[in-house]
Amino acid sequence: MVKSEMERQAQMRKEVGNACFRKDKLGAAIDSYTEAIALQPNVAVYWTNRALCFRKRKEWTRVEEDCKRALQLDRNSHKAHYMLGLALLEKEDYVGAISELGKAWDILRSIYPHNEKADEIWRVLAKAKFLEWELTSSEHQWRLQNLKELCENAIREYNFLHEESGDTAPNHLAEQLQLLNEVFEKASEADVSTDVPDYLCCKITFDIFTDPVLTPSGITYERSALLEHLRTVGDFDPITRKPLKESQLIPNLAIKGAVQAYLKEHGWAYNMG
Repeated sequence: MVKSEMERQAQMRKEVGNACFRKDKLGAAIDSYTEAIALQPNVAVYWTNRALCFRKRKEWTRVEEDCKRALQLDRNSHKAHYMLGLALLEKEDYVGAISELGKAWDILRSIYPHNEKADEIWRVLAKAKFLEWELTSSEHQWRLQNLKELCENAIREYNFLHEESGDTAPNHLAEQLQLLNEVFEKASEADVSTDVPDYLCCKITFDIFTDPVLTPSGITYERSALLEHLRTVGDFDPITRKPLKESQLIPNLAIKGAVQAYLKEHGWAYNMG
């Protein structure tokens, strides 16, 4: 079979696979994509299409394998990066998942800056970052607790050895233990969730900003939420009610930088659920 005929046959198998996928006939779709791959193994989309079938069947090892093969052929496939990130997230490989999901988000936003799919990827990326924080936070708290207990024991032993000689004041032990407790409470503050500052949250969604934009009225909103308002409610600022068009929105880079700095220090804020 000549190359052009193989390409045509592979494309036909892909179309059959697409039709089967739309009808939720995943086994038949996988078979068709596999045939397309056999004919044209160097076409990344055949691998990502098959990975999508495996994703629906929650066969995460197969998803990972197909996505890695697709990325060998096309490093800019945001679909392959995204599904690989999902597969790694299922394996609790949070570092790997964050890397792949971040690549998918960056690639998609470079092509379609205000795409709803990018918002979906961000939500999964935020989940991965929260789970990574949760894991490292638990480990950090465990280490702090062990260190605190060692310090308490050392202070008690010191006071026991010196109390008979009169070298310590009557309340010295209590004061030292109180000071020690304050030090460790301060060390644990970053791991304790509180309310995110209002200026870092959208006034429509009340969630921490991802893509903040500034209106002529001087109010900052999450871009996707404000665009939804403009599309479905009307062309006006939700708070001031002044006329507003999408073309008037300006990225609020100062707030975006502040959010990134806040999230770096407070990983619990990635929890968007």
